Amino acid sequence: MGFIAFSINLLEAPNFQNPEKTQFSQLNSNVSSSLNLRKLHLPYSRAIVMDASISGDSSPTRYKWRKVAYGGMQPGFDDNHTDDTFLEDMVMNANVVKRNMLKVMQDSVSISQYLCVVALVVLVWTYTLRSTLNENSLLLLDVSLLGSGFLILLLTEEMLSLNLLLHYVLNVSFFTTGLYVLAPIYQTLTRSISSDSIWAVTVSLLLLHLFLHDYSGSTIRAPGALKNPNLTSCISLNASIVASVFIASRLPSRLHVFAIMLFSLQVFLFAPLVTYCIRKYSSRLHLLFSFALMAVTLTFVYSLHRLLFVLLVGMLVFVNVVCPYWLIRIQEYKFEINGPWDEAKLCFDITD
Repeated sequence: MGFIAFSINLLEAPNFQNPEKTQFSQLNSNVSSSLNLRKLHLPYSRAIVMDASISGDSSPTRYKWRKVAYGGMQPGFDDNHTDDTFLEDMVMNANVVKRNMLKVMQDSVSISQYLCVVALVVLVWTYTLRSTLNENSLLLLDVSLLGSGFLILLLTEEMLSLNLLLHYVLNVSFFTTGLYVLAPIYQTLTRSISSDSIWAVTVSLLLLHLFLHDYSGSTIRAPGALKNPNLTSCISLNASIVASVFIASRLPSRLHVFAIMLFSLQVFLFAPLVTYCIRKYSSRLHLLFSFALMAVTLTFVYSLHRLLFVLLVGMLVFVNVVCPYWLIRIQEYKFEINGPWDEAKLCFDITD
């Protein structure tokens, strides 16, 4: 018992040594003494609590949060931490353009114009299949369309030179010769296919052509144009050519096939180029030409079938009035957010 009391007195005695040097030894002795006291079932025991932290005068370093996209987590902040400066560069509705109803209606005239062009092509196909138009009438129509197209190009295109005009004439000559040579093949191409299938596929291809057509440009690169025709316009042109081949395969003679194919390809290839040059030359002339084309188309459609006339009028009203009104109304619900998190965009054009 005397030895135990002596041990307790040693534990209660103050320590005059340096606490930083004897911290670890005191902690070990306290643990061992408490264990011995528990084994002897003493009535009481004293616990000595040691502070494991080293007090100092220097405060911990405070890190400043930085707005960086890459670099991992920043010390002292969560991975999704943001401060008040995070959204200071945010811009709302910077690229939203306030549109005018009259301007949108003028732009939609190009769509109505091409709808009338396709309707006229379908009318010529119908009259040819009914034998209302013979070979001579189709050839006369082809020559008049080709001459008027070149005349409009000469009058409206400023960058059209003599060399470019000769280049166009040479291409048209090769094009016409190739069509005349391939006309017998086109005539017998779909002989084993039923007529109902031909009409259904032709309508589907025309709808695909209208859906993918580039109404703001041309299927042929115009003189001075910076952009080439895109992929969708090329698919649209191919769909119209295949539809023309299907219609031509139902005609009785080789000359019929050649005339209708020449007419269809002239319209689908060169009509967008001519209308593009007219629109670039004068907007008033473009509107005048479009309204005249609509009037002529509606007249011929009315003489063919009144139900088709009502359907075409409804389409033109929908395109020129209803769609622009919808576009103006939905502009007020448009909400666009831009900021430094957006993808980088080139501010210059890359040309060859």
